[in-house]
Amino acid sequence: MYDVIVVGARCAGAPTAMLMARAGYRVLLLEKAHFPKDKLSSHYLHQPGVALLDRWGVLEKLRAAGCTPIDRVSCETAGVRLVGSLLPADGHTTTYAPRRYVLDPILAAAAVEAGAEFREGCTVTGLLQEDGRVTGVKYRTAGGEFTERARLVVGADGMRSTVARHVQAPVIVEHAPMSCTYYSYWEGLNASHWELYERTGRSLGVVPTNDGRTLVMAYFPQAEFRQIRKDAQAAYLEAIRTTSPELSDRLSAARQAERLYGTGEQLNFVRQSAGPGWALVGDAAHHKDSIAARGITDAFRQVQMLTDYIGTDLHDPKALTAACDRYARDLEEKFVEAYHGTLSVAELKVTEEKLAVVRAISPHQELVDRYFGVLSGVCAAEEFYNEELERLVG
Repeated sequence: MYDVIVVGARCAGAPTAMLMARAGYRVLLLEKAHFPKDKLSSHYLHQPGVALLDRWGVLEKLRAAGCTPIDRVSCETAGVRLVGSLLPADGHTTTYAPRRYVLDPILAAAAVEAGAEFREGCTVTGLLQEDGRVTGVKYRTAGGEFTERARLVVGADGMRSTVARHVQAPVIVEHAPMSCTYYSYWEGLNASHWELYERTGRSLGVVPTNDGRTLVMAYFPQAEFRQIRKDAQAAYLEAIRTTSPELSDRLSAARQAERLYGTGEQLNFVRQSAGPGWALVGDAAHHKDSIAARGITDAFRQVQMLTDYIGTDLHDPKALTAACDRYARDLEEKFVEAYHGTLSVAELKVTEEKLAVVRAISPHQELVDRYFGVLSGVCAAEEFYNEELERLVG
């Protein structure tokens, strides 16, 4: 009998297992893949995510893995360029964009070091339930079919979560996919910070990762996905050329080091994130368009919320239920604003109102930094959209 079974060992599941094990619980961490293994990702960690890695004692291991430090962000919107410093989150003003074959094994190793039992190559096929309460999991490996029991099952298994499906977790908020994305990694590209370029119908993101490679992402309207996928490489390069000729020139002197990756499945939803004997974290609970690169940071924040709320009460059924109920309520409340903010960016529309804002703040560095702080989750929207901004915009 385990205290906690965590399904999925990536950036949501591994920290959950780590923190639960550190709290003294007996934890089983199950992962379908075998690490190290890459996955689709925008990679970027915002300052609150870095702060949590430091709080968890994992940040130095990420730094030692050779991930390029980032301390600035720039955005060019229809010819208006903003360059900002990163506002601090718990003192952290440097961020990183680690490859997932680097980050995920570091987090899983930290869970094992904390005392969690880690099993790879495990495909969860169902849940055990008694009297309407989840009591364990069924899973398959190369060696056969198995079951394990636990007081709490945590689904950290992505936007198409098996755990969410089996508990029939209700969707609270949902919107149709708004963008699709294609990306690759480049060598020899002079990139030292997070770069954004946007115009109506297209958006680009550039960020240095590991091993001297730079991620270059292009976003397109979801309505164009079927056409773009017919020749995604050509569409990708054309999006770069027409959105930022300067970036296109820089790429002509660099080398595309990997194949093109992409997806049209940018689902947008917030699910009910807990119930009797179960909880969801990361993309299983809350998934939104990757254009704001908030997924990993938000997953870390959810993990900390859940484990803080449970604390030492996991063996008390009433206290555990109350903690999970609070987590579900607060997740919905705290993440819906960022969800809607991300979808507004994913519309890929540079409106006159937006242009007026970026033009107005461009001479004011403090406002520029706050503008990027909203994107990173360091500043609340009302700290930026205030009377001072209204006066500047006119």
